[in-house]
Amino acid sequence: MCRNIRPLNNFEPPATRDEVTAAALQYVRKVAGTTKPSQANEEVFYAAVKEIAHITEHLLDDLVTGAPPKNREVEAAKARARAQVRYGA
Repeated sequence: MCRNIRPLNNFEPPATRDEVTAAALQYVRKVAGTTKPSQANEEVFYAAVKEIAHITEHLLDDLVTGAPPKNREVEAAKARARAQVRYGA
């Protein structure tokens, strides 16, 4: 579940709201131990996703770095190269 969470800080263009929400959803899924909440837990599950996404947006807005912004395409190419080495062709 959580291996799908990607770093969101210091990219140009900045992380979108959809990316932040997707990361929050993966986090809540991991903590809750389920990919789909029961009807009894659905409201609190999605409320947690919303709150965590909101806090994550604030975190990303407030983080400071001296490093130049990363390029999404370059980082994706690096990840593909690592995966090819790890898993083969």
